[in-house]
Amino acid sequence: MKPSPLRYHRPTTVEEACRILSEVSHEGKVMAGGQSLVPLLSMRLAAPTHIVDIGAVRDLDTVTVSPDSGVEFGALVTHSALYNHAEARDVQPLLSRGLNLVAHPTIRNRGTTVGSIVHADPSAEMPAVLTLLGGQVTVRSVRGQRVIDSGDLFAGPLESTLESDEIALSVSVPPARAGVGTAIDEIARRHGDYALVGVVAQVEIVDGHVITARMTYISAGELGVVVDYSDALAGASATDERDPLWRAVGEIARDTIETDADIHATAAYRSQLVSALTSRVGFAAARDASADRVLVGRL
Repeated sequence: MKPSPLRYHRPTTVEEACRILSEVSHEGKVMAGGQSLVPLLSMRLAAPTHIVDIGAVRDLDTVTVSPDSGVEFGALVTHSALYNHAEARDVQPLLSRGLNLVAHPTIRNRGTTVGSIVHADPSAEMPAVLTLLGGQVTVRSVRGQRVIDSGDLFAGPLESTLESDEIALSVSVPPARAGVGTAIDEIARRHGDYALVGVVAQVEIVDGHVITARMTYISAGELGVVVDYSDALAGASATDERDPLWRAVGEIARDTIETDADIHATAAYRSQLVSALTSRVGFAAARDASADRVLVGRL
């Protein structure tokens, strides 16, 4: 299929982009890499009458890294560019671990991480990564600039809290902390497919045992919600996966996280994946926190 008729705009400044978007109001869509929007247009699942392509806007393709404040990346930074940024990987390893699971190299070379996040797809990795890290999105319109915390960003599947005239300029995430580990993994039918289920975990360790444990889910549960397993995993071993608390937390997750059926998997099968991955990814994050680094995900 072909997109419905539309008018294409290619501004060169943020101010011009905001002005155009304010003029077209609810009839416009912002495009950066286009890897999510263009398929929707082609299938006519979205039919805006105006496309505001920010690909030519200057100064939106930068990555800023600080050991104290974390990583900030602009709206035109591609998945590949952020994945290959050595300083960003050192300061916040979960970014590269999540990006390693995103689609295929061709998609990562064009798709933007900010765009993927504000697209708010519950089957995508980077919205979950942002949620768990507690990052922020900076947005702008002709009315001014504001910052949205990750906990306030997602209104539902494929729906963010950005106003129709706002453009996401950048995303920032805090740095990794000593004694706090992260991990991510997912199960997909084929490499590069959307995950049937994925888990992102953050675990704090003291003296070889779990103190806090938080996780969020991909293709399961509610987008933007972090589940706290600290009580269930308090005292769990960071070095012995046979500790019964790791198996127990998987059973808790099975009973807690809602799953849906579709043509790819039944709800019961997804619940089984939730259980297995909660234990596995949680333990990997615990080992990461104890400096026995484990990179969970595809290489």
